[in-house]
Amino acid sequence: MPTLTRIPRISFVGLALLAATVFVPAARAADPPQAAEQVVVPQVERRDVKLPKFPSKDFEIGLLAGIYATQGFSAAMVGGLRVGYHITEDFFVEGTFAQTKVSDETFRQIYAGQVLESDKLNYYNVSVGYNVLPGEVFVGRNLAKASSVYLIGGTGSTSFNKQRRQTFNVGLGLRVLLSDRFALRVDMRDHIFSSDLLGKRQTTQNLELATGVSFYF
Repeated sequence: MPTLTRIPRISFVGLALLAATVFVPAARAADPPQAAEQVVVPQVERRDVKLPKFPSKDFEIGLLAGIYATQGFSAAMVGGLRVGYHITEDFFVEGTFAQTKVSDETFRQIYAGQVLESDKLNYYNVSVGYNVLPGEVFVGRNLAKASSVYLIGGTGSTSFNKQRRQTFNVGLGLRVLLSDRFALRVDMRDHIFSSDLLGKRQTTQNLELATGVSFYF
């Protein structure tokens, strides 16, 4: 009888070892190469940076000049000083001191004697303003300036004929910014205080129309 060649038996353990020997090195060869380590490490020293100090330009100082009409008397030139502070883009506070002269020439022509002991009238007040219509004013076709229409009102005191009266003022105005620091203003105010110079105590309406230039810092 022919001799049958016996096939050696390979256990499952042997197959596992063979597969590990053949496939593991190939898998390792397929791995991406490791990134090269950084050789030079930058050393950046932190330095202090001084921020520039820009002026806030919230404070305002300016001069005013115009016409003040005292009720019952004549109108005359008025001049004064303004100091203000802009709290926000909409609200600002302002203090004003101004002086004018009052003439009683008309009364002298009718009544004998002198009505006024002093022809000087001066006032001061503290007011709060609100910018209601911010916008621009166009000068020609190629020039535009920022502007705002504002309402203003406050309280103060008026010294007239050697008497001091509490005064309320209300009005409106227009501000035109000529540059970052200068502005042109036009104001119309009504100064309200009581007076008894003509023998009867009454509330007087004293109108003022003034213009001026302001400086911001």
